[in-house]
Amino acid sequence: MKVFKFGGASVKDAAGVKNLAEIIQTQGQGAVVVVSAMGKTTNALEELVRAYVSERSDEMQDKLQTIRAYHENVMQSLTGDFSSVYETFDQLDAYLRQPIAGHYDEVYDQIVSLGEVLSTQIIAAYLSKAGLATRWLDARQLIATDATFREGRVDWDETNRRINKAVKKAAVTVTQGFIGQTPDGRTTTLGREGSDYTAAIFAYCLRAESVTIWKDVPGVLNADPKWFNETVLLEKLTYQDAIELAYYGATVIHPKTIKPLQNRGIKLYVRSFLKPDAAGTVIGNFEQHLLTPSFIFKVNQLLISLHPNDFSFIAEDNLSRIFGRFAQAGVKINLMQNTAISFSVVVDNNPDRVPALLDQLRQDFRVTYNEGLELITIRYYNQITIDRVLVNKKLLLEQKSRYTVQLVAKDIE
Repeated sequence: MKVFKFGGASVKDAAGVKNLAEIIQTQGQGAVVVVSAMGKTTNALEELVRAYVSERSDEMQDKLQTIRAYHENVMQSLTGDFSSVYETFDQLDAYLRQPIAGHYDEVYDQIVSLGEVLSTQIIAAYLSKAGLATRWLDARQLIATDATFREGRVDWDETNRRINKAVKKAAVTVTQGFIGQTPDGRTTTLGREGSDYTAAIFAYCLRAESVTIWKDVPGVLNADPKWFNETVLLEKLTYQDAIELAYYGATVIHPKTIKPLQNRGIKLYVRSFLKPDAAGTVIGNFEQHLLTPSFIFKVNQLLISLHPNDFSFIAEDNLSRIFGRFAQAGVKINLMQNTAISFSVVVDNNPDRVPALLDQLRQDFRVTYNEGLELITIRYYNQITIDRVLVNKKLLLEQKSRYTVQLVAKDIE
């Protein structure tokens, strides 16, 4: 059993869907195929959510029509029975006509999750018409989660039972990444870009031979090509190095993906859907770490510093309260550092979550912050690599461990 995961860029148009079919025909007979929403559909659905909860009905209808037209354009260049796609659009239209029910994150999951449903319905219909024995499965009925919307926590025992009951090895199984379901039937999502994690969940439950993530890059590179002109392909990575890179923000792999694969000893391949015969990168239980310096850049970062109002020490009770506030707000900490009387963190400057968090923190602390920053992480660093990334930048904070350095910097104007 193999698990293949295709991201939105790989199926952004009809040509991408046809390319997926060719890869499945040559390399993935009988595989579980996990697919993301097509192209930038998730972004478009997020805009639709904002229009819906703000009750801007004209804007909402315009955005819905744009999403529908995009998928219809893809289907026009493909063959297959696409009736299920139109049924999903009818369900979405009916949902948007109802009064808002639930808080923002719950509404978000009910709407944004449909991007994956639509893409897999199109792909399954096309694969069936192309002569492949194909089964479409609804991941909402397979991935059991709690009710933590936008960050659903997986019930592994129940999910394992459902997946092993549903998946038949004789056919290609097409299913959705990113989505699950609460015990009472409400849709959840597993976190932004969570389709990699879904592939790992299926692989873990099915004790798969391998997982392959098909990307628009040759494999795992030591830096994002958007930032570096000269990048190096990392042909092999240990599980440890892969999870470190993912944790620090390497977008090629979702942070939650590695653990279930490592637990079962399942190899993870990252390969190019543009050159499907190339070997790409393999991640596994290797003894030798690859000591090539790797660079990870996160922009639009916020450096928040907290100071007790009474000039007391930052002690365990303060830290417990601080971490509780961040967890409650759903804001992840990318870096933290404390002194006797201050505690500093770096986070993504998320406008949907950070302002409310700052208001909560001001109830207990004096809060200062710097915005418009960049967090640079270098794995297997040396001084040359540090100097390289700090050209024309002002360094605000530095944190070093044996193998990793993190730098918070701002462009010099």
